[in-house]
Amino acid sequence: MSYKRTDNGEVTVVQIDGTLDAVTAPEFRTLVDELVAENRKDITLELSGLRLIDSSGVGVIVSLFKRVRANDGKVRIVGLRDQPRAIFRLLRLDRVFPT
Repeated sequence: MSYKRTDNGEVTVVQIDGTLDAVTAPEFRTLVDELVAENRKDITLELSGLRLIDSSGVGVIVSLFKRVRANDGKVRIVGLRDQPRAIFRLLRLDRVFPT
């Protein structure tokens, strides 16, 4: 997994490429902790380069969503495709996250 964070004023865009799984989720959780500590309230996850996600990766994204929403913020997901899209649909997360 690799990610790129871009802050544009109030909006933070995080582009994730590769695999978000049990091996890479702890690294992404560190970024989530930073975003929450900085009180970022408008976060977009750009996932068009994400090839595979497992329950650990989903857990980190859901954690981000809950923590940001608790601070009156919002998390959007864009670019879902292939296996990650199927997982989000299966878990009905496509109904939770604005896309």
